[in-house]
Amino acid sequence: MKMEENKNNKEGFIPIHGGYRNLITYQKSEIIYDGTIYFTKRFFRKYDRTIDQMVQAARSGKQNIVEASMASGTSKEMEIKLTNVARASLEELLIDYQDFLRTNKLPIWDKNHRLTLRFREINRTPNATYETYIKAIEHADPEICANAILCLINIVSYLLSQQIKSLEQAFLKEGGLRERMTKARLNIRNNS
Repeated sequence: MKMEENKNNKEGFIPIHGGYRNLITYQKSEIIYDGTIYFTKRFFRKYDRTIDQMVQAARSGKQNIVEASMASGTSKEMEIKLTNVARASLEELLIDYQDFLRTNKLPIWDKNHRLTLRFREINRTPNATYETYIKAIEHADPEICANAILCLINIVSYLLSQQIKSLEQAFLKEGGLRERMTKARLNIRNNS
């Protein structure tokens, strides 16, 4: 049985967990990470400390989604915390891209900019991959590259905020591990 295929574990109190590769937040954060690797190699000098900081923030965003998903089986609290750490890491990365644009006297697109609107259209592509966004991320113009990744970061940050709200509601409805353990023990006791 694959963890990603089943959401309820009927045989125990630890729910099936993992499946992060199916999360849109993970998929898009992986694109952000890959795009950041490309961007920093292209637009920063080799030993610039900003490279490491941006790459680590992008990696942290992606990896904390993984950790949150894997921790979800035994700790809803940890899942919520790590999901929020992912969002915070991506916010740090967002500021780095904004700093790049500002210090290079390039505009930061607002939500009504024609290319932001075009990016939203592209973002609706089902099962989007790096290749879906490659023309924007690897564009010759650094303004387009940086703003494209900013668009992706904004999308993932919004989705992570929604994910946190959903996790909060799930916890309020279903409880945590201790409650499931107690319920499972009482069910065994009552069926014996």
